[in-house]
Amino acid sequence: MCGIVGYVGDLRAADFLLEGLRRLEYRGYDSAGVAAVDRHQLFHVVKTAGRIDSLADRLADDMPIGTTGIGHTRWATHGAATEANAHPHLGPGGEVVIVHNGVIENYAALKSRLQQKGYVFHSDTDSEVIAYMLEDGYKQLSIAPGRAPTDDALVGLVQKVLAKLQGTYGVGVLFRSRPDLIIAARLGSPLVIGVSDDAHFLASDASPLVGYTDKIVYLTDHQVALLKADSLQIAHRDLGEVSHNVEKLEIASGDVELGEYEYYMLKEIFEQPQSLENTMRGRLNLDNATAVFGGLNLTPQELRGVDRILLTACGTSWHAAMVGEYLIEEMARIPVEVEYASELRYRNPPVPRRTLVFGITQSGETADTLAALREMKRKGHPTLAICNVVGSSIAQEANGGIYLHAGPEVGVASTKAYTSQLAVLAMLGLYFGRLNHLSFDQGYRIIRAMQALPDAVRTALNTQEQAQRVAEKYQSANNFLYLGRYFNFPTALEGALKLKEISYIHAEGYPAAELKHGPIALVDENTPSVFIMPQGVVYDKVMSNLQEIKARGGPVIAIASEDDHEIDNYADDVIRIPTVEEFLQPIVSVIPLQFIAYHIALLRGCDVDKPRNLAKSVTVE
Repeated sequence: MCGIVGYVGDLRAADFLLEGLRRLEYRGYDSAGVAAVDRHQLFHVVKTAGRIDSLADRLADDMPIGTTGIGHTRWATHGAATEANAHPHLGPGGEVVIVHNGVIENYAALKSRLQQKGYVFHSDTDSEVIAYMLEDGYKQLSIAPGRAPTDDALVGLVQKVLAKLQGTYGVGVLFRSRPDLIIAARLGSPLVIGVSDDAHFLASDASPLVGYTDKIVYLTDHQVALLKADSLQIAHRDLGEVSHNVEKLEIASGDVELGEYEYYMLKEIFEQPQSLENTMRGRLNLDNATAVFGGLNLTPQELRGVDRILLTACGTSWHAAMVGEYLIEEMARIPVEVEYASELRYRNPPVPRRTLVFGITQSGETADTLAALREMKRKGHPTLAICNVVGSSIAQEANGGIYLHAGPEVGVASTKAYTSQLAVLAMLGLYFGRLNHLSFDQGYRIIRAMQALPDAVRTALNTQEQAQRVAEKYQSANNFLYLGRYFNFPTALEGALKLKEISYIHAEGYPAAELKHGPIALVDENTPSVFIMPQGVVYDKVMSNLQEIKARGGPVIAIASEDDHEIDNYADDVIRIPTVEEFLQPIVSVIPLQFIAYHIALLRGCDVDKPRNLAKSVTVE
């Protein structure tokens, strides 16, 4: 979950490293550092526990010189958040310095062997062992006096060390004797390379590259890259040197800048009309009343033969999968199962033949989802990804997939990626429905409803002031209940998760009818209940559940349709949303829930974009 940046070129490396680390803050971290090597073959390492602002203060007094460098933000897996545990890590003799993202599962055994050789470690991390192994191997290279090791020797050394590691890694390596290069490698942890005429850049994702280059190379597992100012070479563990595709970076500078907004989360909430338009663009075909996808890599005949669909995901994406289950079963009449990826990767459920598996993920790097997808692929099931990040691990691993095209999402609490996931799942329901029983007229009406969706979301954004008033009224509550039924049961789960993530208030989501089976015991005058209840087939049922809360003195907040006047007689607070088709209600009804979480978090003094203990891209188990 850490962030890695690197630079080799003609300019001072530390300037790019610091800005790049700021752009990676959203990934989550508890310490940061940079290292550079100058033309005199001297390392300069500066690191600190805490926020990047602390690192910037240190750099103001001790800015490393050198035009080759690497930087890192760490999210602790081994060892506390201390300066000693922060990256970069030096080898014992100062010949090598590394940054690492991932987990080395056999580090204890490797560390013990090195300690038996007399090496003394200075951190509690698993990562430091990589630096020590590289330096131990460096001593064994045949280097003539006064000469530096060759490119091939250093790449071979890195490959030899990596072969001994068990686990995952994205690694950046500097050698003191070769200030002209960086070596990078990945296995299960993302790395991208930016290409320009006189420099190369390294990063965990594309966001640090914006404004520096519009050319990008996506490393794949078991690849080792040799970066110099004017050249890039990539080798594969099994294939030797391989060619690489230089692709166009589609992210604009405005996509990763705050602009007029105070926080990325608020910016991304307001971007949802546009992100939904981008997600649906070119994918709704009125002539054939169906959806169109270019990356499924399965023929209509093969897809028509699917008997069952399995959706696997984590966190917010799992909530999207739950909505997807309702959507696909409703439209296509195909049985759908939803599995937590963290459970699926270890369970051995009986998955019938002719089951199609979708992994749903914003980052494309979620370790549990990647592992679950690989397990299903190993068992012979076709696997597809629903993902927002081009070139990510899951996008590369799956047999095919659908990109969200929602644009970069920086805020840790997912907003626009979630609604884009729901839009994709609705289009998949339409697509499979038209392959099976759905008529032309039914498909046509679904498309018309989806085309009107961005405008409905624009209208829903007007609920911010109402949500802010609700937040001011209930900011001191310690517990919330979120309740919905049918399509909006998963919305209740998502609303509760948003509040937990960024305001640290305990919140639970339930199907409204489950109240009387236990949760109603929690109801009192200090526990607000948020009912997601736009008008639809279960409206009267949810109204009965609401009255059960009122009868017990519990405060009620209702997310209701704009033309619902009955609700005013029962709810303490009402937030009105535009009327849409029932299958699209989760996309519209979640908007005020995002606002409520956002404003309560602000009022409680929480860091909205970087909530404690969380990371945007969960690349470790």
